[in-house]
Amino acid sequence: MPEETLFNQWTNVVAQGRNDLVFEYKHKDYGAYQIRRSYNRTIFIALVISAASFFLAVSIPAIIDWINSHNQEVVAPVDNTPVTLTPPPPIDPKEPPPPPPPPPPQLATVKFTPPVVTDKEVDEEPPPLQTETTPQISTETNAGDPNAEVVIPENTGPAVVEEAVEAPLVIVEQMPEFAGGEAARAQWIKKEIDKRGYPQMEKEAGIQGTVYLTFVVEKDGSITDVKVLRGVSGGPGYDKLALAVAKAMPPWQVGKQNGRAVRVQFNMPIKFSVQ
Repeated sequence: MPEETLFNQWTNVVAQGRNDLVFEYKHKDYGAYQIRRSYNRTIFIALVISAASFFLAVSIPAIIDWINSHNQEVVAPVDNTPVTLTPPPPIDPKEPPPPPPPPPPQLATVKFTPPVVTDKEVDEEPPPLQTETTPQISTETNAGDPNAEVVIPENTGPAVVEEAVEAPLVIVEQMPEFAGGEAARAQWIKKEIDKRGYPQMEKEAGIQGTVYLTFVVEKDGSITDVKVLRGVSGGPGYDKLALAVAKAMPPWQVGKQNGRAVRVQFNMPIKFSVQ
């Protein structure tokens, strides 16, 4: 038996001497013999890999800082040397000054004469009408430059002021109403629908429902801005019919707020049923 050492003791299951003795007459090409024989080498490799991984993990921040420091642009140092400005050249007193700008063109003016109070009858000519060529009022009379160009400032002439359109209200003190009331409105709508006739496709398919409309009753009672809020699903013909009927309504009684006629937003349902 080989001499016992620290790693070759009988109590060590991976000791080479013990394995040779235990597996002396057994197969040694594979199995437990090979596992015990390569145990120390496997442990060593595992320790080396673990140490290398730990070292790499610890060194990653330092490696990143080193890469970033080398990728930074090199900033040139700032030159703080004071600069001495040379004084401007002296003014030559013999050099003539620049010519003054040309004066503006002289316009024709008429001297203003203060009125004199007298009890005698005085014949005087009426003042001239103000036109583009009429002389302006001044403290003295000038002939003016006939070739001068008269510039009239923009936005000084007559302008057309458009009346701002008031936004329609939803609730007012006196709401607009169909002439004759709700019953008259329902009767008129039924009569108008019967006159125009139900849409053929919806009628044959038995589709029915309610179309919800919105429109504006103007200050004169007329109906404008008619729109469909919610139509009948699968029945577009009802939506078109309801729009046509609402647009054909006669003028309503206007809505009022504080005794004044105002525009009012009004919602109205029209129900379609197939018998």
